[in-house]
Amino acid sequence: MPRKTKIVTRSRVWLTFVGILVLAIFAGLIDYPKLPADFPGQSWFSKFTPKLGLDLQGGAHLVYQADVSDIPSADAASALEGVRDVIEQRVNAFGVSEPLVQTGSNNRLIIELAGVTDVNQAIQQIGETPLLEFKEMSEPPAPTPLTAAEKEAAVKHNEETLNTADSIIQQLNQGSDFGELARQYSEDPGSKDNGGDLDFAKRNTFVPEFEEVLFDQLKISEITQAPLKTEFGYHIIKKLDERGQGEDYEVKGAHILLTITNEVYQSQDNLTLDWNNTQLSGKNLKRSAVEFDPNSGQPVISLQFDDQGRELFAAITKRNLQKPVAIFLDGQPISIPTVQEEITQGSAVISGNFNLVEAKLLAQRLNAGALPVPIELISQQTVGPALGKISLQKSLIAGFLGLIIVSLFMIIFYRLPGLMAVVALFIYGLVALAIFELWPVTLTLAGIAGFILSVGMAVDANVLIFERTKEELRNGKPIGTSVEEGFNRAWFSIRDSNFSSIITCVILAWFGSSLIKGFAVTLAIGILISMFSAITVTRTFLRLMAAKYFEDHPFLFGVSKKKDV
Repeated sequence: MPRKTKIVTRSRVWLTFVGILVLAIFAGLIDYPKLPADFPGQSWFSKFTPKLGLDLQGGAHLVYQADVSDIPSADAASALEGVRDVIEQRVNAFGVSEPLVQTGSNNRLIIELAGVTDVNQAIQQIGETPLLEFKEMSEPPAPTPLTAAEKEAAVKHNEETLNTADSIIQQLNQGSDFGELARQYSEDPGSKDNGGDLDFAKRNTFVPEFEEVLFDQLKISEITQAPLKTEFGYHIIKKLDERGQGEDYEVKGAHILLTITNEVYQSQDNLTLDWNNTQLSGKNLKRSAVEFDPNSGQPVISLQFDDQGRELFAAITKRNLQKPVAIFLDGQPISIPTVQEEITQGSAVISGNFNLVEAKLLAQRLNAGALPVPIELISQQTVGPALGKISLQKSLIAGFLGLIIVSLFMIIFYRLPGLMAVVALFIYGLVALAIFELWPVTLTLAGIAGFILSVGMAVDANVLIFERTKEELRNGKPIGTSVEEGFNRAWFSIRDSNFSSIITCVILAWFGSSLIKGFAVTLAIGILISMFSAITVTRTFLRLMAAKYFEDHPFLFGVSKKKDV
């Protein structure tokens, strides 16, 4: 029994057409980089600009050889990744577009710096040994006493603050919502927007006087009946919940904080403290590794120092109990743990709310400073911006000429469907370029080649559809039925060929170099959009053509004569 062809209603066809038109306009607004200043959303659309790769924008392609001969084999891979991570931070500081830093075979590092202006400076900065430093916080200067007038103003302010706190407690006793009052009055930026919620916490999280009230005095849902004064100000505390026992006991609380003014010294809240360098550095760190806390199961980072580092670290932890000690890599802090106890055995653990990925990254960065891997520049290729501009111009001219030739072929050979296919290709181009900018995709010469190739594949899909449609028209079927049958019969061939191409693109993107990846990514995006262009856009246009006039003029569809049925 022949398959019954489903004819879509005209209202649905027109609705789809409107959707395609809206999509084309939206994509066009994104593709066009300069819009009138008074255009709604102009600043949003205009921020998108194509990102050009090394071969189009100019820049440098560098290959380094890493010497891991002095590093234990178990640590070689981690050390190489750590150096790659440090170099990536450095090249990001150049402000170049989409820098690429990746490890290759035979312990090589491949670096692409698109748009870099001073290649020699980049090479010099990349080749520096990663600098790992341990620093301690400098002591703040002695506070300045208040004058008599300042002290009188501070006392008055604090009295007013206390009266406000008493007023809030009265409102709470009269049934006012704690969260709403916290959002209105609290001066704690970390909890104000959450209604004063401090979440679950264990002991030794807050200052002692605050903790005593929250953990030991209040019951669940109870609120302090008098403001609690700490070094931060006046607190109104509510106990929300509790869970666990023993060392796992946690309390969930909320508070409203009203800050007060120091009545003796001038405030040092805005004082900037410096980090003082200690003698402990990456040369004293033997290794760092990710381990797991046996009690909580949370990942932690272990540190192991040499003999000199053990003595230095013991002295640092002794004079910085309950104070932070910062770990700097290349002048940037990568971790600022707080010293909990004096450590004299030459090993330490950095704990915190790390997930496994964060812990591994921190260990890599520490090892990059602890195990500096010598790297030697073995290959350098510099591409001038003028050469990249010429390449881009030639590529665009070639693509434009190819598009014109293909369009003429489609219109001459397939006539009205060919014209509809050309319009669909124009929409295809708008959508593809919009995706390139929104992603964003870094365009290279290979990427442009992939995009142009996908245009040809989009045309190929239309050719399959139109040939099937012409066969149905020659057999005497109505134009609406012929269009539907043409698409249905061509779909499986289009699907199989495009899916096999996408699988190839995935393999190229996964295993290929940067240039191959650019080709694979743009080709894959183009294939997916071309399927949408052929199956949805062109199909919708042809459905609109399924009218009596075109029924009587099959010539417009490239068919000279229908067979009698």
